[in-house]
Amino acid sequence: MATATPMPARLPVLADVIPGARARDAALVTGAALFTALLAQVSIPVAGSPVPITGQTLAVVLTAAALGPYRGLAGQGLYLLLGMIGLPFYSDAAGGVDVVFGATGGYLVGFLPAAYLIGLAARQGQDRRFSRALPLFVLGQLVIFAVGVPWLAVSADLSAAQAIDAGFTPFIVGGIVKAVLAGVLLPGAWLAVRKLDRPE
Repeated sequence: MATATPMPARLPVLADVIPGARARDAALVTGAALFTALLAQVSIPVAGSPVPITGQTLAVVLTAAALGPYRGLAGQGLYLLLGMIGLPFYSDAAGGVDVVFGATGGYLVGFLPAAYLIGLAARQGQDRRFSRALPLFVLGQLVIFAVGVPWLAVSADLSAAQAIDAGFTPFIVGGIVKAVLAGVLLPGAWLAVRKLDRPE
C-alpha cells in the first residue's frame, strides 16, 4: 500500500526571530509598506516607456522573504492601499487611484501575488542559500511582470510586442541585479541569526 508523502516542514522566516506577536506583526507589516514606499522614490525614467526603473521590486522581494506569505502580502496590500488614498508612496512621490488604474498599475497589483509566493517559498527555507534564493527572487519578479506587462498593453493600447519592449525588456538587467542583491542579503541575514543563536 502506498504511503502518503510527508509535507515539507513549515520553517520560520526572519520575522519569526523577533519576539512578540500581534504588535510585532503590525509593526513589520507597516514597516514593509513604508520600506516599499521609500525604495519607490529610487526612480529612473526609461526612454520610450511609462514604466520607470525603481527599487520597489527589491523591497517586495526582501520583505516577502523576511515576513512570510501572509505578512508579506499584508505589507504590500497596505502599501497599495496607502498609495491609493493619496499618500505619495508610489514612484516619483505619486499617489491616488488613477495611478493604480493607469499604465503602470499592473506592476503595483503584481506585488501582491509575488509577495505571497515568495513568502511561501521562504517558509520552505528557499531564502537561506544563495543558490536557491537567486532563482526564487528572479521568479518572484517575473510574477510582477506577468501582471504588469499585459496590464500595460491594455491600458496603453499596445501590442504584445510593444508592451514587452516597453515594460519588460529594459528591466531584465536591473531585475537580475536586484535578485543577486537580495540573494546575498537574505542568506547573509540568516547566517547572522545562526551565529547569534550559536552558544559560545
